Amino acid sequence: MSAAAEYFENIKETVRTVFEGMAVTASHFVRKPYTVQYPDRMPRRVQDTLPFRYRGILEVDLEICTGCLACERACPIDCIVIACQKDAATKILTLAQFDIDIAKCMYCGLCSEVCPTGSIHHTSEFEGADFSLESLIRRFVTEPIAAYKPKKGPETDPHIVPLLERGMRHVDDYAVPGGDKPAEAKTA
Repeated sequence: MSAAAEYFENIKETVRTVFEGMAVTASHFVRKPYTVQYPDRMPRRVQDTLPFRYRGILEVDLEICTGCLACERACPIDCIVIACQKDAATKILTLAQFDIDIAKCMYCGLCSEVCPTGSIHHTSEFEGADFSLESLIRRFVTEPIAAYKPKKGPETDPHIVPLLERGMRHVDDYAVPGGDKPAEAKTA
């Protein structure tokens, strides 16, 4: 095959593939558009369709946070910042800062696994988009708050008991490897 014949064969192949691609593009002009009306007009909430143990945006229950800094140490990318101060006179540990940078978080779940009370946990919330990186820093402490000090026996405060039960249920259901569903779902 001569060079001229090969040259014209390449031009013919180029024109054919351009028209083939344009045919696909032109077919979209005559198709009926299919638009999902997200999130307003979905038949079910998106959060209800997420799988069990979905790792969404982190949430912290400061009422049961002990200030042990285990979650801060476990975070591999340092997106959790905690500042604790111990009052020398009263020996009470106070949380001055508890920030989570959602922009840096990789949702690995290591922080929620090491929490002894289950105060830090993943929610089913996943929409964290915003216009600035500064607004993606979740600041949970607005003013210094006393850290939770576990009792030697069972907890008696009626406000704290449900939070602790939920936190410990999170630790039992989500942080323990194995099993697809929590104990309540397996029996049902």
